[in-house]
Amino acid sequence: MAILIDSDTRVVVQGITGRDGSFHTREMMAYGTRVVAGVTPGKGSQMFEGPNGSSVPIFNGMDEAVRETGADTSVIYVPPRFAAGAILEAAEAGVDLIVAITEGIPVLDMARAHAFARDRGVRVLGPNCPGLISPGKSKVGILPGQIVAEGPIGVVSRSGTLTYEAVFQLTTAGLGQTTCVGIGGDPLIGTNFISCLEAFEEDSETTAVVMIGEIGGTDEQEAAAYVKENMSKPVVGFIAGQTAPPGRRMGHAGAIISGSSGTAEEKIRVFNENGISVAIRPADIVGLLKSRLA
Repeated sequence: MAILIDSDTRVVVQGITGRDGSFHTREMMAYGTRVVAGVTPGKGSQMFEGPNGSSVPIFNGMDEAVRETGADTSVIYVPPRFAAGAILEAAEAGVDLIVAITEGIPVLDMARAHAFARDRGVRVLGPNCPGLISPGKSKVGILPGQIVAEGPIGVVSRSGTLTYEAVFQLTTAGLGQTTCVGIGGDPLIGTNFISCLEAFEEDSETTAVVMIGEIGGTDEQEAAAYVKENMSKPVVGFIAGQTAPPGRRMGHAGAIISGSSGTAEEKIRVFNENGISVAIRPADIVGLLKSRLA
């Protein structure tokens, strides 16, 4: 099985005719994702040409795209200035999942967009995330399909680049994945660690989870407490930013230490106290995971 997306997921791409949107749409289609529509205002009634002679219709708005194609998932490649509006439009159109790839969306815009989506029961992944992939079934976003393999390990991460590294090492070691989820590194995100951990716990084919966190905030500590109280499956963790100085943002907007609770040392301590084996280096993840599965 998989979480959040599978082979039946029907995807509409917002910003399909832009540089990033068009490139990654073709990558998703080549992987086998059921991309059923694209949205670019002013370019409705055109067709988007995908790989191997395939094509999908382009619509002017999300309401029409969802109504005509039955899309249940949106992925957003819209510039920051317009991305929150795209999320509002997707939520109002009635999709179940919105994957916001865009980085740099103003925080106040996202506060409104998250509340709007939440009131309508729509899940938002991101923003500023690489999306997710269920190997052999579907990929929505920018995660490279060539590094994943089908298998029993769930992956959830705040860091896109470290997600790639961890997944590549898992695949090389023969540990395939059920679903790999990049939740995003912004201060306000729609889907957190706990939501993904809960889904992996309920997934009958996921036998263990790799959780990759980073400095800043308390999401990792809250997830660790959830693991101790609710998870029957082993969880292996890694915290990025172990050498980051306090008060300086490191990469993601949410990766800033503003007190002792946001440090790598604090997060690692809490992980250990709650039964999560912690890798000091990304290269240690596979060994720790194999030891927990033995």
